[in-house]
Amino acid sequence: MNPAKQALLSAQHLNRSFGAVVAASDITIDIATGERLCLIGSNGAGKTTFVNMITGYLKPASGRIVLDGEDITALAPREITRRGVARSFQIPQLCMHMPVLDNMLASLHCSRGDRSFLRSGREPSAVAECLSLLERFDLAKHASRPVMELPGGVRKLLDIAMSLTGHPKLLMLDEPTSGVSAEEKFMTMDTVMNAIDRGAQGRPVTVVFVEHDMDIVERYASRVIAFYSGRVIADGSSSAVLGDTEVQRYVTGSVRPSEEAAA
Repeated sequence: MNPAKQALLSAQHLNRSFGAVVAASDITIDIATGERLCLIGSNGAGKTTFVNMITGYLKPASGRIVLDGEDITALAPREITRRGVARSFQIPQLCMHMPVLDNMLASLHCSRGDRSFLRSGREPSAVAECLSLLERFDLAKHASRPVMELPGGVRKLLDIAMSLTGHPKLLMLDEPTSGVSAEEKFMTMDTVMNAIDRGAQGRPVTVVFVEHDMDIVERYASRVIAFYSGRVIADGSSSAVLGDTEVQRYVTGSVRPSEEAAA
């Protein structure tokens, strides 16, 4: 990131433990507007803890989080969302018995802070906005179908589409290709990134995504941060980070025997 440019989000010296398990140890990360940042690491490395702290679902034991110059560390998730931070989840958070469109409408009205989805949920402008967003994800054809009828990959896309109803400036995606078949993973990620870019309207959306598939990391990340045991062990371009010996040893498991012997 260009140091002369103010970070969209600045996480400063974040610490968080769960008993004896250190989930975040002095994590300091600045994220610039428009970045496509991927977080990698083995299970329990601290990636999701970092995302949860940024979005307010967990509070750091110490440190601060600054969004666009405002300290958001103590804010509740809903308040952070209203300031332009949205997320999707590894397991889609959907109302399974409701149609796709109703899930979108509920998300839209929550993002607006409306008190009652039942009273104003189907106003024409809201329906049009949600259908337009579904179209960007190639989901409009499913608008009337109950979510429970949809395959896993389509549910993932719907969850991400719902996260965009609030027009966020920072979007955090937790394993967007989890549960998607190997044959569909690139198509799914292309759909996500194209939908985000089409809705930007001159205001770039910064994307932070957690991912275990290194093919996805290499193709879609402009920057990669590797976590291990609650700390950052590498930060840079995908080629630099994936070529790092510590990352190969502790994250990807691809360190060559000759490198291991020399370490």
